Amino acid sequence: MHLGLVTYQIAQNWDLDTIIKKCTELKYEGVELRTQHKHGVELSLNKIQRQEVKKKFADSPVKLVGLGSIYDYHTPDKELLKKNIEGTKEYIKLAADVGAEGVKVRPNAFPEGVSKEKTIEQIGLSLREVSEFGSHYNIKIRLEVHGKETSYPKYIKQMLDVANHPNLYVCWNSNMTDLDEGGSINSNFDLLKEKIDIVHINELSNNYPWVSLFSNLKKINFKGFCLAEIADSSDPDRLLQYYRTLFFAYQKLAER
Repeated sequence: MHLGLVTYQIAQNWDLDTIIKKCTELKYEGVELRTQHKHGVELSLNKIQRQEVKKKFADSPVKLVGLGSIYDYHTPDKELLKKNIEGTKEYIKLAADVGAEGVKVRPNAFPEGVSKEKTIEQIGLSLREVSEFGSHYNIKIRLEVHGKETSYPKYIKQMLDVANHPNLYVCWNSNMTDLDEGGSINSNFDLLKEKIDIVHINELSNNYPWVSLFSNLKKINFKGFCLAEIADSSDPDRLLQYYRTLFFAYQKLAER
C-alpha cells in the first residue's frame, strides 16, 4: 500500500509547487487534487499550462493519483444532470492532459420525491456513460462512497451493477456508514472489494476500525493508494509526519 494525500482541507491553500515539495519531503508518494483549491489544476488551464502540470509531476517522485471532482448524477433536473455528465467528460480530458490516473466522482444524496431505485438507475447509467468516455482516454472513473444515505455500500454496489462497466472503480471513503450493526466493516467491504481502486482515509485516531480496514485491504492484495483526507492544521508538516507513522503502525497491527 502507498500513502498519499487528498488536497481537501489540509492542503487546500497550497499551490502546486508547495504540494509537490511537501509530499516529497514528508514521503507522501502521491496526491489527489481536489477541485476548487489553490493548486489551480482546473478546466480553465490551456494546453501549455496542462503540459507544465504534467511535467512538474513527471520531474518529481510524487504521483498524480487523480483529480477529485465534485460531479454527481443524482439530480432530477435533466439539464443539470447533462451539465454534470458533460463536465465530467471535460474533466477526463484534463486528467489525461496533466497525467492523472483517474477522476473521482460521487453520489451526494437521494433527492426528495424520487424513489431510490430510480435515482440509483439514473446514477448507474450516467456512470456507464462517463466510464466509457474515460476508457478512450485511459482515465479511470472512481466512484466515491459518499453522500447522505448514498454512502451506504449496498447502494454503491447497486450503482456499480447498473453501470456494469470495466472502467468504473470505487474510492473507499472510510465512513462510519461502512459499519454493520455489530460494528464490523467486513460484509460491506466484501460488497465492493473487487472494485476498490483507491482509499480515502481520515482521522486515524477516531473510532473507525482502521486495523480491520488494512487487514481487509491486505487480504485482497491491495497495492494502491491510501490518501489522507484530514482537517487543516496550524502545523501541517508535524501532523503529516505523525500521520504517516500511525498509518504504517496500523498496517503492522493488521499483519498479526
